[in-house]
Amino acid sequence: MKLNKFIIATSAAIALSTQVFAEELKFASFTPPFHTINTSVIEKLNADLSAATNGSLTVRGYHGGELGAGPAEQYVRVLQGAADMSWGLPGYTSSQFGKTMIAELPGAIPEDMPGYEALWRVYDKHLNSEFPGTKPLALWTSEPNIFIMRNKVIRTPADLAGLKIRVAGATAAKVASALGATPVQMPASQIYNAMQTGLIDGVITGASTLKDFKLDEVADSLTLGAPLGRLVFYTVLNRRVYDGLTASQKAAVDAASGAGLSKSAEDAWLKTATEALEVARADNANTITDLIDDERAAFTKAVSGVVQSYVKSVNGTATLEAMEGK
Repeated sequence: MKLNKFIIATSAAIALSTQVFAEELKFASFTPPFHTINTSVIEKLNADLSAATNGSLTVRGYHGGELGAGPAEQYVRVLQGAADMSWGLPGYTSSQFGKTMIAELPGAIPEDMPGYEALWRVYDKHLNSEFPGTKPLALWTSEPNIFIMRNKVIRTPADLAGLKIRVAGATAAKVASALGATPVQMPASQIYNAMQTGLIDGVITGASTLKDFKLDEVADSLTLGAPLGRLVFYTVLNRRVYDGLTASQKAAVDAASGAGLSKSAEDAWLKTATEALEVARADNANTITDLIDDERAAFTKAVSGVVQSYVKSVNGTATLEAMEGK
């Protein structure tokens, strides 16, 4: 009987110890679980942290706005503690991320350079102050933006005159305006209905959205090759949560984040985009326009003043040069 009591007491102590030291981090996502973010970031973080800490630190994804609706509120949601970590687009709150948004401008990051490398290269010196109260775990960019349209074929800047084009943030809005379109800023989760109902004529975004947000169901025209920049994304962890972890848990987070996690995300975005474009090209109902050099040059000329104008407005000359690897 005494031995049984000892076993029971020991088991209870072990259970209590597990409750005290085990921590499950809540990852808020505004997208459904089939979105590219899930396997490339959320599940990867859970697997890496769990393995490194013998299960004492795990990550659980809360999808579809389960911890609070509103894609633009993702960063605040982490600051307020509704979630321990989340992902989002700086473009949704452009004024907070003035210099980070430089990476979205056409040509700011050379086409043959991974976006995540450029972002991390400038983070400590140029971007750190734009992420208050959090520890960025991943910073990455999308595939190059394209025109995704409904009932409109875009081959020249003139084709955009008067059209309502959805953009993610301030930099893309300036690009759309320079091309003669009317920019309409809204989260990606609203694009489908906006295109379906005719509220917008199309969108400047990456091809991955054809799959991740099912835009292939409402779009019938794609134009590739125009200099439209990229999108920037982040995954952040509440700084107080990070500071409250044990030394070994912090070490695990450090090892699981940064360039490696960012590469996982960016590679996944590129893969999703490639697959989505293959499907789109195979659909005879779609019009796919691949701009030739002369056509591309017309768009380049139209947006030529946007980069320097925006960079000057955020005092970001040194940031741009660092992103470019100069």
